[in-house]
Amino acid sequence: MTKRILDLLVSGVGLILLFPFFLLIAFIIKLDSIGPIFYLQQRVGKGGKLFKLFKFRTMRVNADKHTAITVGARDPRITNVGYYLRKYKIDELPQLINVLMGTMSLVGPRPELKKFVDLYNSEQVKVISVKPGITDYASIEFRNENELLAGKSDPIDYYIREIMPVKLALNLQYITEQSLWTDIKIIMSTIWLIFRKK
Repeated sequence: MTKRILDLLVSGVGLILLFPFFLLIAFIIKLDSIGPIFYLQQRVGKGGKLFKLFKFRTMRVNADKHTAITVGARDPRITNVGYYLRKYKIDELPQLINVLMGTMSLVGPRPELKKFVDLYNSEQVKVISVKPGITDYASIEFRNENELLAGKSDPIDYYIREIMPVKLALNLQYITEQSLWTDIKIIMSTIWLIFRKK
């Protein structure tokens, strides 16, 4: 209950305070490239339920039809503005809408695409027993995931074999350790990493 109260408080206040900033970002996105402001992608939530995850659009329209993974910070499918939105994680801010709606939490395992969740073993599938979040241990550990995938001949295979198992282990660790204090530490660590990039 305390976690949900924190989610509602932070997402509600955050969306109100960030509304003028959201309008500015929306205007810049529309100036930079053709397409919608938001990118809605189907992800797997708690209990395997599918939901639409909100992000500011950072790629050209239909760019995700080629591959589900972004490779490198300068993936040619990423728009000029999208590069900076991704670099400072601004593209993730609309997920406060998901938190307010209750499909996500501020902290929890990052929601995956169904094609990857279908590969989970009996232990890893425990990750979807909790509500997914905007940030978690894995988000911090793999903050430069795009760079790790750059130059790989088969980035999706590399992700499945090398990155996904480590992420899931960190997700399971979070589920074991989760508490209000753990969530606060993860949020503060995430914010610190974003500002450190500047």
